[in-house]
Amino acid sequence: MSITATELKTNLSKYLLLASTEDVYITQYGKIVAKLTNPFQNRVEIAESLFGILPQTMTMEEVQNERLKEI
Repeated sequence: MSITATELKTNLSKYLLLASTEDVYITQYGKIVAKLTNPFQNRVEIAESLFGILPQTMTMEEVQNERLKEI
């Protein structure tokens, strides 16, 4: 989820709760400047769940470029 810095200031408690379940990207002047995330989320478990999803014909650089397009 992506929100503006003004929206974060207005509804901080809402986004702190939401950050426990998903990453919240904060934008300012149209650019991402920060990310709220759950510090207790098991990153290794999440990464392992992605194995087999990506086509084996894609290079790591192609995967990174695709991911950056979504942000």
